[in-house]
Amino acid sequence: MEAQNALYIVASPIGNLADISYRATEVLRSVNWIVSEDTRQTKKLLDRYSITTPLKSYRDQIHFKIADELINKLKAGASIALVSDSGTPLISDPGYKLVRSAVAAGIKVVPIPGPSAVISALSASGLPTDKFSFLGFLPKSSGQRLKLLKGYGALDSTLVVYESPNRLARLLEEIMAALGDREVCVASEMTKLFESLKVGKASQLLAGIGTKRQRGEYTVLIAKMVY
Repeated sequence: MEAQNALYIVASPIGNLADISYRATEVLRSVNWIVSEDTRQTKKLLDRYSITTPLKSYRDQIHFKIADELINKLKAGASIALVSDSGTPLISDPGYKLVRSAVAAGIKVVPIPGPSAVISALSASGLPTDKFSFLGFLPKSSGQRLKLLKGYGALDSTLVVYESPNRLARLLEEIMAALGDREVCVASEMTKLFESLKVGKASQLLAGIGTKRQRGEYTVLIAKMVY
């Protein structure tokens, strides 16, 4: 395929590099530029599929430095693909500011769907999937975290939170403090060799946490009060 003049939002694998669509690889091959959160990480994916499209670093923090350049390229007829380190861009990852600028400039934005840790964990958790609320990473302040958990925990939906390994125990304790001993799913290393989805009461999962520090991030799902 030949890419159109557009900004493509391309989902990339969350672990296993085979989890990418044929359409996504074709877009990455055919665009003029790829902008990514970490070019070193993205290059591993491109090398796997022999894609040689030029790479440029993009993060929301440096948006103001390169936004004009990217938007001007798009206005001039170029095609650009945006990817993040893993999963679907903008979902707790960079890209919002660039997409907003493109929309404001009248540039076509094309989503290329694919892997998402949120959807992958939710689909295999056994918790209700009819309604869910995604909170991303919670604030660092304990007071703010508890307030968010209490507020969203009153909704008739499964809650989904991202958490770092060193704060997982704290999160489970906060869930119990804010919501009681609800059923929780803790997903880690999704699509990788040591993929794990553990489901149980928050207290049970807290008791089962080992001392060995895990790598990567956790996707934590919290069941609604009654289902």
